[in-house]
Amino acid sequence: MSIQPDEGIVLSFQAKYPGPKMHLRSVEMQFNYQDTFAARSPDAYETLLWDVMKNDPTLFMRADQVEAAWGLLMPVLDVWAQAPPSDFPNYAAGTWGPEDVQGLLAHGHSWPLPTELAGNCEKKGENS
Repeated sequence: MSIQPDEGIVLSFQAKYPGPKMHLRSVEMQFNYQDTFAARSPDAYETLLWDVMKNDPTLFMRADQVEAAWGLLMPVLDVWAQAPPSDFPNYAAGTWGPEDVQGLLAHGHSWPLPTELAGNCEKKGENS
């Protein structure tokens, strides 16, 4: 997933090659807002602030919805505050995340960096 300023999603998976034999190959599904809509995405909060000025509540939660959400979440936060996990893989802001996350993938694979995903979307635009 890639967020501002180049929003998009790249999904890689195995697909069976057409025919009677079981041959799999890696394929990608790619979606990029700029390539798909050929239009600029609004800057952060631009749409939200415009809706405030127009008095359009579509993107806002009602007060009863906010209270219901906090009613569901507060018991979880209270339990976490009483018994914080000793091995939570926290990491510093601005980093790529905990080192242990690489262990989630096996056989020499790794998580792609956002810059790699953006590069894939750019290549797709060149090939189309």
